[in-house]
Amino acid sequence: MIEVDRTFWLHRRVLVTGHTGFKGTWLCACLAELGAELVGYAHPPSIQSLLHRSAGLVQRMISVNGDIRDSERLGQLIAIREPEIIFHLAGQPLVLRSLKDPVETFDINTMGTLNLLRAASRSRHLRAVVVVTSDKCYEPATLPHREDDRLGGIDPYSASKAAAEIIASCFSRCFLTPEDGTGIATARAGNVIGGGDFSTNRLMPDLVRAARTGQPVRIRHPEATRPWQHVLDVLRGYMLLAEALARDPARFAGAWNFGPSSPAGCWSVGRVARAVTARFGGSVEIHPPAQSVETATLMLDSSKAARELGYEPWLDTAAAIDFTLDGYRRLFEAPERNWLREQIADYDDLTAMPAHLKEAGLAARVLDGMRRDGGRVHVREPS
Repeated sequence: MIEVDRTFWLHRRVLVTGHTGFKGTWLCACLAELGAELVGYAHPPSIQSLLHRSAGLVQRMISVNGDIRDSERLGQLIAIREPEIIFHLAGQPLVLRSLKDPVETFDINTMGTLNLLRAASRSRHLRAVVVVTSDKCYEPATLPHREDDRLGGIDPYSASKAAAEIIASCFSRCFLTPEDGTGIATARAGNVIGGGDFSTNRLMPDLVRAARTGQPVRIRHPEATRPWQHVLDVLRGYMLLAEALARDPARFAGAWNFGPSSPAGCWSVGRVARAVTARFGGSVEIHPPAQSVETATLMLDSSKAARELGYEPWLDTAAAIDFTLDGYRRLFEAPERNWLREQIADYDDLTAMPAHLKEAGLAARVLDGMRRDGGRVHVREPS
C-alpha cells in the first residue's frame, strides 16, 4: 500500500475550508504533523470547540473566520495566501437539518462549493483541489456504488452534495483544467467516526453522550446499513488523492470513493450501537419514524482508489470503533494533553506493521494486539 509522502507536504501551502469542524480539525492536525503551511477558513468552532482546542492548532496554523457563502472574503483570502492545495470540507453535514432548512443546505453545500471553485480559478499557484462530498450523492441502489453510478439524492443534504459534484466536474472541464496544470477531484466517503465528534443527530456522538449522561439514545433505523470508517483512514485517502492530483491532474481528476475494503465493513446502525454500548456503556431505544427519506442501505465500491492510489483502510469497523472510543476516553480524561496528536502517532505506528501481519488481518484486531508504553503503541507479533 502506498503511504502519504511526507516530503510532498513539507512547507506546502494548504488551505482547508471547514477547518474547525470534526474532519477539518483532524485533517489540519495531520497536515501540521507533516509540516504543511496551513490556512483554515471557517466559522469559529462551536459544538466542536473542545476537539478543536485540544488539537493544539492555534500556534500551528493561520485561522480565518468566514462564511463559505461570502465569495468576496473567500476570494481575497485565496489571492493573498496563494494555496497550492485546497481541501474543501466546509458544509452543512446533517440530513435532518437539511429537511428542516433545505435552502440553507443548498446555499452552503452547493453555492459554497461554487464560490470556492470560482475564487480558486483565479489563483496562480494552485495545483490540486479536493472537494469533499458524500457517499449520499448517489441515487439509492442495492449494490455498492461505483464512481460512474448515477448521481441523485432524495433528501436536501444528499441532493446538495450531488449538485456540488456536478459543479466540480464543470469547473474541472471549463475553468480549472488539467491542461492548465490544476486537478479537481471529489471525495465520497462513508460514515466517518473518530474521537471528539460532538455533532447532533449522529450515531457515534449520540451514543457517547448517552453513556456519559445515562439518557438512552433514540435510534430511528437500527437495520440501516452504512460503510463505517475511522477519520484517519479517510483523511489518508484524501491526502493520497491530493498528492496524485498535483503530480498528474489529467489522470487523477474526477470522482473517488473511500470506503471499507469489503462489504463486511458495512455494519447496521444497530450493530454499531451494540458494539459501542458493550464497550462504553449507555443504552438504546428504538423509535422508528412514521415515514423516512433516508436510504436503508449504502455501500461503496472503493476498488478504484485501491487500484490507482494504493489506498486501503488500516482499520476495519471493529477496530475503528475501538480506536474512536479510545479517542473519546483520552479527550475526557485529559483534553489538555494533546491526545489527538498521540492518536495520530499511534495510527502511524500501524503503517510500520510488517506486511505479512497486515495481510493476515491483524489490523482488524489492532487494539487487541496493542500494549501501551509511555503513550505509544507497539504491535505484538504472534509467537
